[in-house]
Amino acid sequence: MMNEITLSFADDVAGLAELPIYNEIKITEIFNHALTVMNDKITHGLALPYYPFDELPAQNWIDLPKSLDIYVCGTDEGRELNLDARGKDYATNILSYPSDIPSDVCQMMNNIPLGELVICHEVVVREADEQGKTVDKHLTHLIVHGVLHLLGFDHELGQEKQDEMEGFEIEILSGLGLNNPYE
Repeated sequence: MMNEITLSFADDVAGLAELPIYNEIKITEIFNHALTVMNDKITHGLALPYYPFDELPAQNWIDLPKSLDIYVCGTDEGRELNLDARGKDYATNILSYPSDIPSDVCQMMNNIPLGELVICHEVVVREADEQGKTVDKHLTHLIVHGVLHLLGFDHELGQEKQDEMEGFEIEILSGLGLNNPYE
């Protein structure tokens, strides 16, 4: 089986589904590359820090395909979700909702559901403009960033964890032909 994504759009931004930046094949390639890099690290001893993935045997993690849900929304819904999830009253670029399926259940499934990423399109476009990046490159970075969050990596847990996560991002993005987003 292959890794898979499910891409959906809020009603108020449904027309965005036609944009090339939301091409499912392209987003699946980003997802696959991120997982390939991280699987290599797991093969070489990296432990995933997030339950339930930290309890899965490394070979089960590597062998089973992964699934990811991505939901694209507008600013109003993005603000509401950020307020509910993080207590912050503004729309953010991406939110990560990790799977909470127990590891013993994951091992019996045909794939490992990583969780859901919520992308606020207007924030992504605005940030790309402010940072002088293309929307495509910024979105690619945010998808990689979100996937790492779903795996349990968190840049908000101190400088060491931030450096680790950013290092993974830089490596994954480099493999996708993108420059270091932090320079």
